[in-house]
Amino acid sequence: MSAVEDPVTGDVTESSEAADPVGELLDAVRSGLSSGVPKLVAALDPIQRRACLPGLKAMRAAIRGDWSQVASARASALLVAGAGCHAGAAGAATWIGGRDLSGRVGRLPSEVAEVVEAQPVEWQAEVVTRLAARPAPRWGWTLYPLIASVVRRTGCAVPESEAFVREWMREKTGGSGPRPVLVEVLRADPFAPVLLPRMFELADIGDMFSGWFGLRPEEAWVGAMAELAESGVLDRADLIDRCLARLLRGGKPADQRIFVDMLRALALTPEEYAARARDLVALLDGLSVLAGYAQEVLAGLDEAGLIEPELLGEASAVVLFRAEKKLVRAQLGWLDKAARRSPERAGTVVLAAAEAFGYADSGVQERALNVVARHLKAAGSAVLPELRFAAEALNPVHHPRAGELFGAPVGGDDPDTGWSELLPPAPEPLPLGVPIASPVEVAEELSALLASQEPEVAVFERVLDGLVRHACEDRAALVEALEPVLRVHPWYGGTRWQDCGPRDVLYVAVAVAGRVSTRRPRDCPDGDSRSPLSGRHETVYGRVFAARLEEAAWQVTSTKPPYLLATPTDATGALDAAVLVERLAGYEAAGVTPGQADLCAALLRVGPAADGEVLRAAEALTTPAGRWAAHWIRTGGLPAQPSERVIFAPSRSSRPSHFYGERWWEALRRVAVAQPGIGDGPKGPDGQGLDAEFRALLAATEPSVDRARKLSMWSWQPTAHWVAMLPWRREELSAHWLDLFAAAADRDERGAGRLLPVLAEAGGPAGLALHLVVAYGLGARHTEDRTAAVDAFLVLAARGDLDGALLGRELGALVDCGAVKPTRLAAALSLAAGTGAYGTVWSVLAAALPALLAGDRITRGLGDLVAIAADCARRTGARGPIEEVTATAAAAGSGRVVKEARALRDVLAGGR
Repeated sequence: MSAVEDPVTGDVTESSEAADPVGELLDAVRSGLSSGVPKLVAALDPIQRRACLPGLKAMRAAIRGDWSQVASARASALLVAGAGCHAGAAGAATWIGGRDLSGRVGRLPSEVAEVVEAQPVEWQAEVVTRLAARPAPRWGWTLYPLIASVVRRTGCAVPESEAFVREWMREKTGGSGPRPVLVEVLRADPFAPVLLPRMFELADIGDMFSGWFGLRPEEAWVGAMAELAESGVLDRADLIDRCLARLLRGGKPADQRIFVDMLRALALTPEEYAARARDLVALLDGLSVLAGYAQEVLAGLDEAGLIEPELLGEASAVVLFRAEKKLVRAQLGWLDKAARRSPERAGTVVLAAAEAFGYADSGVQERALNVVARHLKAAGSAVLPELRFAAEALNPVHHPRAGELFGAPVGGDDPDTGWSELLPPAPEPLPLGVPIASPVEVAEELSALLASQEPEVAVFERVLDGLVRHACEDRAALVEALEPVLRVHPWYGGTRWQDCGPRDVLYVAVAVAGRVSTRRPRDCPDGDSRSPLSGRHETVYGRVFAARLEEAAWQVTSTKPPYLLATPTDATGALDAAVLVERLAGYEAAGVTPGQADLCAALLRVGPAADGEVLRAAEALTTPAGRWAAHWIRTGGLPAQPSERVIFAPSRSSRPSHFYGERWWEALRRVAVAQPGIGDGPKGPDGQGLDAEFRALLAATEPSVDRARKLSMWSWQPTAHWVAMLPWRREELSAHWLDLFAAAADRDERGAGRLLPVLAEAGGPAGLALHLVVAYGLGARHTEDRTAAVDAFLVLAARGDLDGALLGRELGALVDCGAVKPTRLAAALSLAAGTGAYGTVWSVLAAALPALLAGDRITRGLGDLVAIAADCARRTGARGPIEEVTATAAAAGSGRVVKEARALRDVLAGGR
């Protein structure tokens, strides 16, 4: 027997292993004595090392999931022992690189390098090659120091894997304190000539390049690599070609900007650029930053006569179809200069400029027409047929001038006779379908739900109902079917920090399996511990989830209801009144009392009764729950909440605060709504009322700093599941979430807009609050949020729920207070009009223009909005003057807003 001291507790125990070399090594590993392991491994012969492996593997399996100090010390010792006992390089690399060992230590024990260095050089080279090829975590790759040390010491090939290159870059720019100049560090590093070219092949490299904050160009990656190319350490031509190849491959904007910066730092000569002119033309179809760079270089080369003349036409064919007006205007300027320098190119120039006749912006069309007019004489009459054909795409406001230039009428006498409003079909809610038929299918759908980051409403509701149904019908069969799912997705319980959500249906599954003790939440004594589904930072919607799931978990082992009342009949969360009455009748026949949370959820979901037959069936119910439901259906449930328009403009607080970001509220000005809330809610015939969790969903709302801050501190955006709790209350939901949608416009936040189509497809009145959140969405900072707002806008219009005048007035107010920028609004409304909804867009802009054009201020993007209005008015045949439009059109000057206002004035007066 041998005495072993525990490295953590200091206790001395007697080892049960025999006092032999193998037993001594296993004892040392079991005790976590990493420092002595290399010496013990060195004393073993190959057969003894192989004999150690089964014991090491058993200990490795035993500490999985154990994060105690003892287990961590044992993991370090296991790393060392396994590295030394594997005779094969492949086995050693697999052992060292295992995430369950190397991933749990802060850094690799130095003893691992010691046992690796004791092996033959060929063995070491193969091990580090295999380790370098393994996928690495985003941060904290513990294997890099070992690999780099072996490569430097043995002189074996430098690994070129992505993981190794990334970690090498971090090493060059990491650390604290004074840093040496990066270019000198790279010049002295033998890895640099091999790894620097590999950097061009990595994805998401922009953040790595920006990780060095120096004061001079040579202290940053871009400048350092340019200097190395200049001094011959790197091949300059190869570096240029790699930059261009990476840009042509595409990628994230941050990555692309880095390589554009590198090309600029390399300061290519005109001849070097000219040799790669075809690559530059290809870049014109890339990201905006690339296209602008390539356009600038190509224009300079063309001016110097270093590229083929036909490249001008090729470049124009690409750029003039881009959405960025800045690029299009620059291209038209390049065409104009080219024709001025070389009149013999006028024919090519005017035909290229005519490609912009179909551009969406009327101002760009006018600019293109100006270019054509200046060089038409030099181009000759041969180009006129093509120009006349292209001119048909011009905005009708330019038709008279085009007709004069090209010697033939352009456009018909009445371009709007064939117009009709095009709106998408009104969406129909998808039925939830029949209940899940078997325990096996319940387990399959539960597994899919738990694997999904954003489970659908229908999936969650079907799984919850399936668990309750089949627990009542055959609990043993359901437990057997759930067993494989619960092995993969164990329930950890304990203190929670996140909001309760659909994936917490797992709690009901483990309750069915008898793995947690459940009790009716109402039976918990005051001061009892928090439920396993309640979180510290929960929302009111999370509390409703918790109430439903905790009650269901208790029911499956106690009252065993045959099904749930609140399971919706369609994917919006709505519950048909006839179905609810039928379910309650089934409960009465079975003698089962409904769960209170289940009944409350069902009542909030029930839709308006279809006919008197449903009411008669409801009146026939005799239980307290049935009488309450009948009263609810008969009286219409909850009354609609009135929305009062208010201005939220918090002033500077006199009370000092240390809250981070407090001061930005002082500059905020929002149009918001206030609602009175339902208070205690309506009472049933026997005095029944909604539980507090459900009443909180429709509490009073009024804008305030505290309320907006609370919403901004949520870690969760609203989801379709939250809408499904109140599928007939989209106006109330919009009022409660208005700050989140407003922040997408006035604070440039991202993500809330994706819920706007869900709100538009929900039921209930569409009042001020819903129109306001759509208005904020149309002015959102991010394109995907604006696109979602356009979808919601079109859905409301298709369903006949859109009040164009109300939306237009609110948009005018939001632009006036600075919450919505005209450029963003113009992009959204242009997208909506492009779908064919010209009449709907005009109804909004006609109401918005008085506020937009009031006063003397001209804001960026206002001309675009007036141009969209003019186009919609022309297409729809709108007539009748608008005072503010007439006043703006009469103003002196030739600015964009004035020009477009004149065009709109003429259209409204019956002109073209």
